[in-house]
Amino acid sequence: MTMTYEYRGRIARKYVAQGREEGWQEGREEGLAEVARVVLTVLDARGVTLSEAQRSRIEGCRDLGQLEDWARRAATITTADELFD
Repeated sequence: MTMTYEYRGRIARKYVAQGREEGWQEGREEGLAEVARVVLTVLDARGVTLSEAQRSRIEGCRDLGQLEDWARRAATITTADELFD
């Protein structure tokens, strides 16, 4: 029989909540980085050349909606400038 331990102390709950928040934040950052890699992969597969500034803009984006929009556009554009219009 496996017992689960519930954190009951105020301090213990605080640190468990802090750990959850940090884990959630790390997961979000990893997810955003993965979407940026997908955008770059699609652009590369389609032969769309990016400047270093454009590549950095995609890699540094932390707005999921923007990354999703770029992913959709990456499927149809022919130049990097079209991605950011």
